[in-house]
Amino acid sequence: MKRFIIILAAIAIGVNSYAQVDRQDVRRGNRDFRKGNYKEAEIDYRKALVKDSTSLAANYNLASVLYRNNDFEAASKNMEAIGESAPSSKYAADYHFNKGDIALAVKDYQKAVDAFKQSLLENPGDLDAKENYIYARKMLENQQNQQNQQNQDGENNDNKDNQDNNQDQDNKDNQDNKQDQDKNNERQDQDKQDGQGQQDKPQQQPQSQPQISPQAAQQMLQAIQDKEKQTQDKVKKEKAAVLKSKQKEKNW
Repeated sequence: MKRFIIILAAIAIGVNSYAQVDRQDVRRGNRDFRKGNYKEAEIDYRKALVKDSTSLAANYNLASVLYRNNDFEAASKNMEAIGESAPSSKYAADYHFNKGDIALAVKDYQKAVDAFKQSLLENPGDLDAKENYIYARKMLENQQNQQNQQNQDGENNDNKDNQDNNQDQDNKDNQDNKQDQDKNNERQDQDKQDGQGQQDKPQQQPQSQPQISPQAAQQMLQAIQDKEKQTQDKVKKEKAAVLKSKQKEKNW
């Protein structure tokens, strides 16, 4: 807080030398600012800007009030509004100092380092600017190291994810290959069992037909013919007996 109070005190003193048509509003704002009435001071400085929007004093001190009210974005805009006139004025060192303070508040450490460095070039004996410059550089270094670490962690995570994906794919391929090998082994075992079963079955030998000589075949044929002739003779005799019997019956 010490460095901030010193800067604001310097601004308040410097404003009086820039009195123009907005003098009364700016002075009123300075009084409210010194009393800690920052809301009233903001209103006073804005009234001054209505009368002269290019007023260095009004924009400069309004940015300081907005900074105290933690409205860092608006404060930065007001500092940019006087970016052409303030750096060439006798308040250039304070202007860059305040820009550095705003940059620190929003953790824009690179911008803070540049602002405090410029403030020291304008006023090398400002111990607060030196202290803030060293602090901003340290914070910038920490921020960069943290970003590098996050990038490294991100790359490591990506590499790990790729390795895990490759490992998962390899495991899946190995599992598929094992399943295929198991199926092949099962088929081979089944084929082997089927083959063994066929070997265990007794082979049926074809029954050979008995061989008959021509003489035997002739004898068999002759026997069949004789048997048939005997049967025919027997049938004839039975018919004749029946006929004879009928004839006797007629004689009666």
